[in-house]
Amino acid sequence: MIAVFPGQGSQSPGFLLPWLALDGASDRLAAYSEWSGVDLVAAGTEWDADRIRDTQVAQPLIVAASLLSWGALDAEARTKIGGVAGHSVGEFAAAAAAGILSEEDAMRLVGIRGRAMADAAAVEQTGMSAVIGGDQTAVVARLEQLGLTPANYNGGGQLVAAGSLEALQGLAAEPPAGTRVIALQVAGAFHTRYMAPAVETLRRAAAEVTASDPALMIWSNRDGEPVSSGEVFVEMLVAQVASPVRWDLCMTSFASADVSALIELTPAGTLVGLAKRALRGVPAVAVKTPDDLEAAAALLGAADVRPEASA
Repeated sequence: MIAVFPGQGSQSPGFLLPWLALDGASDRLAAYSEWSGVDLVAAGTEWDADRIRDTQVAQPLIVAASLLSWGALDAEARTKIGGVAGHSVGEFAAAAAAGILSEEDAMRLVGIRGRAMADAAAVEQTGMSAVIGGDQTAVVARLEQLGLTPANYNGGGQLVAAGSLEALQGLAAEPPAGTRVIALQVAGAFHTRYMAPAVETLRRAAAEVTASDPALMIWSNRDGEPVSSGEVFVEMLVAQVASPVRWDLCMTSFASADVSALIELTPAGTLVGLAKRALRGVPAVAVKTPDDLEAAAALLGAADVRPEASA
C-alpha cells in the first residue's frame, strides 16, 4: 500500500474549505503559513484561480493541503502504508510523511522553492502543456524540433512539454499525430533549464536543514528508484527543480513492488487518474475532502502491505 502526493496544477479555488472544519486544522494551517511565508487559509479558501496559480502560492498551498490530509488519516490506517512518493513539489510532502524532513522544514523549503521558481519564471514568458496520447518517441522528437523540453513523463500516455509560450503555441497548432495538447494552468517552464537560478537558491536553504533517513520506503522522481538516505533524497529535491519528473518510472517501480493499493492525498485526483491507466487493477482512492478519509481508511484496512513496498 502506498500514499502519493500531487504536484502543481492540482489546486482549485476554495478546495481547503471543507478541511477547516476538522479539529486543529486552522492551527496547523496557521503554522504552515508562518513557516512558508504564505497566507494559506486565505489562499485555500478565498483567492481565485489566477492568484493560486502563482507558483510561490501554489507550491506551499499544495504541500500544506497534502500534509493536512495525511495528518487527518486515522493513525492506525497510516501504519499500514508501506511507501510514499510525491509528484514534483509533492516530494516535499512525501519527505515529511516519510520522516526525512520535519513539517516545519518541508514548509520552509517549499516556500523558498516557490519564491525562487517564481523569480526564475519571471525572467522569460514560459509555460507548460500536457500532450495526451501518441507515440512517446515521436512526441519527444516534435518537442525537440520546437525547442521544447519534456518536463514531466507522467506515464499513462501523458507527457508534459515546457518552454516558451510561442513554441507551445506552435505545438498546439501542429501537434504530433494522435495527440491532444492541453495548456496547463502553471506559471512557468518548471523542471527545465529556465529554473537553474532557483536550484542554487534552494541548495543554500537545504544546506541548513537536518535530514533523517526515511522511516518508509520513498521513491524519487529522478529515476523512479527508492532512496534510503535522507541526505541524498534532499539533494535530489534540490536538483529536481530543473530536471524532468519521471513519474512514469515511479509507477513502473510501484508495479515491480507489487503494491496492493494506492491513496492520493489532497488536492487529489490527477495521480489516481494516471494510476488507473498505468497500474490497472490496483485499487485507488483520491482523498479530495474529509468525506474521502473513510474510504481511504477502508482501503488501507482491506489492503495487504507487501514486503516489497515496506521500509
